[in-house]
Amino acid sequence: MKTVLVVDDERNIVDLLRLYLEKEGLAVVAAADGEDALVAFARHAPDLVVLDLMLPRLDGYEVCREIRRRGATPILILTARSDDVDAIVGLELGADDYVTKPFNPRVLVARVRAILRRAEATERGERPIEVGNLRIDLRRRDATLDGTTLELRAREFDLLAALARDPGVVLTRDALLESVWDTDFAGETRTVDVHVAELRKKLGDDGPRIETVRGVGYRIVAAVRVMPGPTGADAADAADD
Repeated sequence: MKTVLVVDDERNIVDLLRLYLEKEGLAVVAAADGEDALVAFARHAPDLVVLDLMLPRLDGYEVCREIRRRGATPILILTARSDDVDAIVGLELGADDYVTKPFNPRVLVARVRAILRRAEATERGERPIEVGNLRIDLRRRDATLDGTTLELRAREFDLLAALARDPGVVLTRDALLESVWDTDFAGETRTVDVHVAELRKKLGDDGPRIETVRGVGYRIVAAVRVMPGPTGADAADAADD
């Protein structure tokens, strides 16, 4: 049985998530503040952490940072902010995904289920995917650009892999939500945009481009590298030819 650590100082939220997660056959451990969360994490070694950012004693940012320092346990953050600031900060600290309060518990449970299922699937392994100078090893959950490892969070890796499986093919936000987040709630498409923005930063100018197809979705295409032309005497020789 997989274990989920739910960290939130609002008892009604903890009770609600416990109800829904236990219906999915998951064991639930709860903590109401940041310090107790780290104690529970060390004691129970959960398979996933649902983490509120606004916590007493030790805030969620510090908890996220410490959990990530200890390993790669997936972290799903809860933020009460309607904009993307808290979500982006949480992702940069190492969280894998986020849900904005107030949330639909079915959406959150679907994301938890998807994270756990993909973790199991990668253990079985798949053949590596290549798009230009990008190589994605699904079994090792490793992505490299020109041989250099990209530091990707779990959800960023899953999103990149989903796009790279069909390079050049436009995938709608709804399709990405269903395949990567395991949910078909159209109102959650903003989370796709946030993760795409983070992926673009990490791929930089040398990696494949994630293009926006306005009103539809996204596609990934290999970077076109322009070879430097001949200079000086070489250029003159080329002109004579």
